Amino acid sequence: MSDALSIFAAARDAAAHVGLLAGGRPYRFAELAALTRERMGELAPAACGGSPFVVTGSNTLATVTTLYALLELRIPALLLHPRLTAAEREALTVPAPPLPAGAAAVIHTSGTTGAPRAAVLTRSALLASAAASAANLGWEDGDCWLLCMPLARVGGLSILTRCLVARRCVALAEGFDADTLPQRVAADGVTLVSWVPTMLHRVLDRHPHWCAPAGLRAVLIGGAAAPDALLQRARERGLPIVLTYGLTETCSQVVATPYAARHAPGDCGTGVALPGVEVRVRDGRIEVRGPMLMAGYLGEAPLPPGAWFDTGDLGEIDARGCLHVLARRTDLIVSGGENVYPAEVERALEACPGIRAAGVFGVADPVWGAVVAAAVVTGDPPPDDALLAAHVSARLAPHKRPRRLCRVDALPQTAAGKPDRAALAAYAPRLAPLAYPRRSD
Repeated sequence: MSDALSIFAAARDAAAHVGLLAGGRPYRFAELAALTRERMGELAPAACGGSPFVVTGSNTLATVTTLYALLELRIPALLLHPRLTAAEREALTVPAPPLPAGAAAVIHTSGTTGAPRAAVLTRSALLASAAASAANLGWEDGDCWLLCMPLARVGGLSILTRCLVARRCVALAEGFDADTLPQRVAADGVTLVSWVPTMLHRVLDRHPHWCAPAGLRAVLIGGAAAPDALLQRARERGLPIVLTYGLTETCSQVVATPYAARHAPGDCGTGVALPGVEVRVRDGRIEVRGPMLMAGYLGEAPLPPGAWFDTGDLGEIDARGCLHVLARRTDLIVSGGENVYPAEVERALEACPGIRAAGVFGVADPVWGAVVAAAVVTGDPPPDDALLAAHVSARLAPHKRPRRLCRVDALPQTAAGKPDRAALAAYAPRLAPLAYPRRSD
């Protein structure tokens, strides 16, 4: 096969095959190539040698053809979430240092301090990730992968690149809609879907009598831990669940339920390492290495060849080689599959007039897995809830905003005088909901 990440090569290999379902109509690979050629002409004047091109990763035909065009031009895409505030976008689009050869995408992921770090994903890493996924799931004639994850996230981007490499169809959804999901799966002939646990929860709740259609051969669940009760509900509906574990830095999944065990999810923890991936646990922390690992973080030293990457997540590997993820990254709150680091939220809260200090933590939630909560120390005069919510809304994407809040006299500290995050959980009984203004759009 010629260049696997080329839409023009895909058009030569499978011109008449449908490569995308979007906006209620099918697009064959030949049509997508023609649209991409037009987009390349538009992009060429704006492209700077070696610099990433900023792409707002909304799930639209225009975004897809832009990404195809950038892959063709070998210009890396700097992907931004469409729901970021203006302040967040500005902070992430400062001039970038030189990128390594072969860079294809730059995706921000928070560091342990809450400061955004940009993972540089190369073409070879995306290809290796696609190969690892295919080695587990395989491909069948007529496969169609529903893409309802944001293209700005590696979970969404990887669906697009996997299907491009395999010359298979993507059913592009502008967003996740639990109400119409069963009809969408049936109408588009969807065989593969990728969700976070919150999405699965919503589908099962909204459609109590919906069972897996015959053509749906795998439902990938990742981004956060899936409760056993949720997996049991899915199993009772006949859903073929493939649990996954991965990171932006590894171009998505590196561990998954074996495809043959998809009707018994959870029997092997999060799964086993995909072909080409090595996973180990050192001092309780999960480390991975393989050809799908990022080149490094933008502006930081590149990862040495063959390096082990410390995920920061806690886990263990049993005698069967199954990975059990015990906790995600230190201090990380995973809400609806989206990562939230307390330090970033604390900075936003403390920038509000009348807030002297803030401590942010997660509290369990049956739908979202966890929601963001905050304990704040106020000054004089203290801000009311409406002012605080408006301040936060202008600075943080919705998934990062505290949904519950309490006011305290002082935040707990360790003996060393550092914030004691573990002690914040004691404030959970005092939390009250914090309402936000509705979006006008």
